[in-house]
Amino acid sequence: MAHTASEHFETVIIGAGQAGLAVGYHLARRQRPFVILDSAERVGESWRHRWDSLRVFTPARYDGLPGWSFPAPGWSYPTKDQVADYFESYAARFRLPVRTGVRVDGLFRENGGYVVTSGLSRYFADNVVVATGGYQAPRIPEFAAELDPGIVQLHSTQYRNPSQLQEGAVLVVGAGNSGAEIALEVSKSHRTWLSGRDTGQEPIRAGAALDRLLTPPFWFVLSHVLTTRTALGRKVEQQLSNQGLPLARVRRKDLSRAGVERVPRFTGVRDGLPVHADGESLDVTNVIWCTGFVPDYRWIQLPVLELDGRPRHDRGLVHSEPGLYFIGLFFQSTGTSSLIGGVGRDARYVARHLTARRTETGAATGLDQLS
Repeated sequence: MAHTASEHFETVIIGAGQAGLAVGYHLARRQRPFVILDSAERVGESWRHRWDSLRVFTPARYDGLPGWSFPAPGWSYPTKDQVADYFESYAARFRLPVRTGVRVDGLFRENGGYVVTSGLSRYFADNVVVATGGYQAPRIPEFAAELDPGIVQLHSTQYRNPSQLQEGAVLVVGAGNSGAEIALEVSKSHRTWLSGRDTGQEPIRAGAALDRLLTPPFWFVLSHVLTTRTALGRKVEQQLSNQGLPLARVRRKDLSRAGVERVPRFTGVRDGLPVHADGESLDVTNVIWCTGFVPDYRWIQLPVLELDGRPRHDRGLVHSEPGLYFIGLFFQSTGTSSLIGGVGRDARYVARHLTARRTETGAATGLDQLS
């Protein structure tokens, strides 16, 4: 009979990405005991598995976690491997207690505390911080299964480089930043269609002299003006949630010069081929789904989710379940909450609130005093 391993921690952090590491840093500074659990075998592994040419969309000077600036020229755009190595080095630098290869599959209440499960292992905790990000499961339309089996289908999480594609045309579904960058790359060797709504583009090309001049005040606005506490911030959050982010590095003219053909939204399948909203089918041999992600918190066995699957919280705090927190969510408190360089502010807030629970006066501490 298999034996169950069990341990108790004051705090269990689920996820060793940017959000989990940032909370860990602030808890370590406060000398609070905790553990960080991550399903990957190495810290930063989710970044290593992204497409080869990926670079982050913010300059290195805005990609640092609390306590350590990103080790790259300030106006450079780090590669995905540089980000992964930085995360791994960050955990080592601050001696954060990360346990890799631990895939959490359950979270529930028991005897006034929390139980986190991973297979037969059980971790008992007074507090739990869910740092798995706001969107975990790739979103692919159900009718994708109706495509001809000879068509190569990849989600953006599976795409690495054009060598994975077979000869013939490519349809990239999803015209946001990921879709635009991948379409531009594969167009060098394949006829390429890009399907999806035009999300617009940033007015200035990333990295240009004017961009460098305007980025600092723009970052300030994202961090301190566009917040969940201001009417403008809530309006922008709603707009971005509905319409998507504008293109950052890739411009519309870059796509047209490369011969990428824009087509309306992909709506179905006819005779095994994709069909867009105008009713025309496309003779392609490859489809790359850049259609984003959806929340996947099915492993949380607590009544803390909205009907759309997103967690119900107030700046990461779940009032109905004291001691439960979320971190790294899109617009958790500001426009930079889900970014590497912006998550630290929410992490500090969560860590301070969590620490206050350990004091006799913690129950009387107001949320505004902790911000």
